[in-house]
Amino acid sequence: MPAILEVNNLEVIYNNVILVLKGLSLSVDQGAIVALLGSNGAGKSTTLKAISGLLPLEDGAITEGSIHYQGSSLAGMAPHQIVRSGVFQVMEGRRIFEDLTVEDNLHCGAHTRKDRAGIARDLEKCFTYFPVLKNRVKRLAGYLSGGEQQMLVISRALIAHPTLIMLDEPSMGLAPMLVEEIFGIIQQINQNEGTTILLVEQNAQLALDISSYGYIMENGRVVLDGPVDLLINDQDVQEFYLGVGSGAGKVSYRDVKHYKRRKRWLS
Repeated sequence: MPAILEVNNLEVIYNNVILVLKGLSLSVDQGAIVALLGSNGAGKSTTLKAISGLLPLEDGAITEGSIHYQGSSLAGMAPHQIVRSGVFQVMEGRRIFEDLTVEDNLHCGAHTRKDRAGIARDLEKCFTYFPVLKNRVKRLAGYLSGGEQQMLVISRALIAHPTLIMLDEPSMGLAPMLVEEIFGIIQQINQNEGTTILLVEQNAQLALDISSYGYIMENGRVVLDGPVDLLINDQDVQEFYLGVGSGAGKVSYRDVKHYKRRKRWLS
């Protein structure tokens, strides 16, 4: 499948001082689930915010590089225009409107749409994936459990009818059994709706289990990428990210000489 998203040699700076992304490049094929992995501070969330146009809200700016979605540049587009184009970011920490009902939260996801019949159909589709929300539809979102709130923000993304959903740490703060359930539904959404997913996640094993391709970041750069079957079988990935092997957690990718960015990223 052709790439739906292309990020090339991206540099991002905060407050005109702090360089966070240092020539990052990645590609997301249409219809795929792609994992973006890395430790805290690697630049994963900044990458998503650069794509979704949210950097200016945090005094961030793109200083070099380009972002193309479906062949068109996202440069200079406002966040709501990017949502209209088909890109929706589900932010870390379940950013719900606590004082609004579940139903109102879902309708917020449809603020860029005018097709009422289509919105109604997509609401029912969300309830198919997350039946518990139908029973909570008139409840204030702030009273939902953490897992239900995560279901709500994913459903709110679906209501926007995106072609690409970017999920930032969907497992954060959730019980393991609930995490597995939600990740299973993410897979179903990808398969049933054909929605492309860019997944930022610290649970590397779970992210790689549902993805077809992965990128690993450190210090604002991609240090390794490839199909997930190759990443899972890579000895250093097993030690540094999957916790397997005698050297697990003791070495940084920056200390491993054979990790080099691909030539196309250096050109």
